[in-house]
Amino acid sequence: MNPYYITTAIPYVNAAPHLGHALEFVQADVLARHRRLRGQPVRFLSGTDDHALKNVLAARNAGEQVADFVNHAADRFQALQGQLELSCDDYVRTSSDPRHRPAVEYLWQRCADAGDFYRRTYTGLYCVGCEQFHELDALIGGACPEHGTEPEQVTETNWFFRLTRYQDQIKDAITSGALAINPPQKRNEVLAFLDKGLEDFSVSRPAVRAGGWGIPVPRDPSQVIYVWWDALTNYITALGVDRPREEYETWWAGDGERVHVIGKGITRFHAVYWIGLLLSAGQPLPTTIHVHDYVNLGGAKLSKSTGNIVDPVDLVDTYGADALRWWITREVPLLGDTEFTTARLRQAYNTDLANGLGNLANRTVTLLHQYFDGQLCRDGEPAIGPTWDSAGLDAVCAALPSKVDAALRIADFRSATGHLVAAVDLANQLLNSAEPWNFLRNAGGDQRLVHQLLSRVVQACRTISTELTPFCPGGAARLECQLGNRDRVAPPEPVFLRIT
Repeated sequence: MNPYYITTAIPYVNAAPHLGHALEFVQADVLARHRRLRGQPVRFLSGTDDHALKNVLAARNAGEQVADFVNHAADRFQALQGQLELSCDDYVRTSSDPRHRPAVEYLWQRCADAGDFYRRTYTGLYCVGCEQFHELDALIGGACPEHGTEPEQVTETNWFFRLTRYQDQIKDAITSGALAINPPQKRNEVLAFLDKGLEDFSVSRPAVRAGGWGIPVPRDPSQVIYVWWDALTNYITALGVDRPREEYETWWAGDGERVHVIGKGITRFHAVYWIGLLLSAGQPLPTTIHVHDYVNLGGAKLSKSTGNIVDPVDLVDTYGADALRWWITREVPLLGDTEFTTARLRQAYNTDLANGLGNLANRTVTLLHQYFDGQLCRDGEPAIGPTWDSAGLDAVCAALPSKVDAALRIADFRSATGHLVAAVDLANQLLNSAEPWNFLRNAGGDQRLVHQLLSRVVQACRTISTELTPFCPGGAARLECQLGNRDRVAPPEPVFLRIT
């Protein structure tokens, strides 16, 4: 199978991580775990964006040295790997990873050799939150549409990148399907942006303004490389693009999939600027960009700069990683912002996992131990009678992996988890209809039929548990232990404890 390389955007570390970061990390982790489950070679990269001006300002406000502030803040983001049960294969911090700077300089030189840089004095409206200049007509009431703050007018002499040179090639990559942008509405937004005509953009900042924090422009130490130019390249600097390396050839230069998972606020940087940079440097393009919308709190976007945040670490400490990962994948739609409340998190977990799958497995295993010593029926025994026909459940479970595959191919996590819930609901309906507990109390009944029914439900639960693994790896592992293997199940023990 072809390799699958997947990345998250790398966040600024000017403040603690919030639920919006957790959403992206978990989504990417689910896609990585799912492909591994299918036997595909996977490399999953995340990291931190250390060279932002907003990091410098945050360090000054905290009265700390920038490097010390960034390292401490980046530790909190990297710690999410354990707290959220992420399966990252690699992690890059752009200020301290020894692979990053030489590779950035290499890519800069490739673009310089292509004749795509020139110096220019520019006056514009700069939003520190976005780390970009805005056109006046893009503002809403004079404020940045993303952060709601008024940009400052800045006059600088910077290096500019000839993005206009690559407008047609970028559009061709998208319209031909060589670069898939998902969902289609986000693709259409990018194409509409391209149709308005591109402009060259600044790719450096005065070193004085940045306090010397950043990667110096090669042969021009008066400038540091623009944080977005620096940050975007992490996807291939982590692979050693600047020197012959097996990782780069396998994961980026080969025939595999190259997938970015990003938030809607940075679509333009990934689907336009990043593509232009790669074309200039003569590098392969990503194959897919999955764009997610935002998590809101009280109707407003989660934001470190405004303080409107939900701490994912607090949620995990209170409710567990299973509950948070399940809410992210069960409640967040493919398109549209999502309002977060702890009540919705509790309801999703209790309804689907505690009362649904957990109760289904527990009562099935309990009956098997009470009446059949934990043994399952042997393969090849006759099918159960028509009153307790499990053929529908068997068919749903047989089709479950392909349905999950189709949903996750377009990063539709709600649809994928919906297929899991539908299988659980059908199995519970079968048990509720058959009422095997009543049948077992009747000494004159044929217990062989009940044994076979319970065995079929266990097999269904095993399939569901396997498909649950990418979404809730911890809970799925506990459930697999409960369901045993081959012809026995373990003694009953609640897997998903109800949140009260």
